Amino acid sequence: MSEAEGAARNTEVSFHTLAEAGGSARLRHACVLAEQAFRAGERVLVWLDGAEEMARFDDLLWSFGERSFVPHEPLAADPAACEAPVQLHAGTLPQHVGAAFGTLLNLREAPCPEALWFGKVIEVVDAEPACRNAGRARFRWYREQGLTPQHVEVKQ
Repeated sequence: MSEAEGAARNTEVSFHTLAEAGGSARLRHACVLAEQAFRAGERVLVWLDGAEEMARFDDLLWSFGERSFVPHEPLAADPAACEAPVQLHAGTLPQHVGAAFGTLLNLREAPCPEALWFGKVIEVVDAEPACRNAGRARFRWYREQGLTPQHVEVKQ
C-alpha cells in the first residue's frame, strides 16, 4: 500500500452544500467552518485557487461576523511553528504540510491528491451550477480513493 493510499483510509471528508448560489456565500460559510474548527482547537489550512480569492477570504475572516475572531495568516514557511491556528494558501502545497494541520478546508475547484495528507477535509459547495459540478467531480474522486465522503446540507 502506498503512503497516499494509507492516508486516504484515514482521511475524513465532508461536503457542506449550500442552497444559496455565488462565491461570497461559499466563502462566508467557509469562514464559519474555519471559526468552528479553530474554536474546537483544530489547526486549519484553507487552500484556495488563487491570490485574489485568498485576499477575499482573508478580508472576510475579519468581517464575516460581528463577534467572530479567527486568528489567521498566510501559510508560514514553518507551519507547525506558526502560532496562527488558521493559515491560508493559494498555489502548490509544500510536501508534508499536512503534518502541521489536522484539517484542510479545501476551496479549490479541482480534485487534489494532496488533500489525502490531512486527517480531515472540509469541502464547501454552493448552488451555482459550475460549483456544483466541480463539487460532484471532487466527491466522485474521493470515492475513487476509497473514501466515503459525508454530506451536510446547510440550512440558511
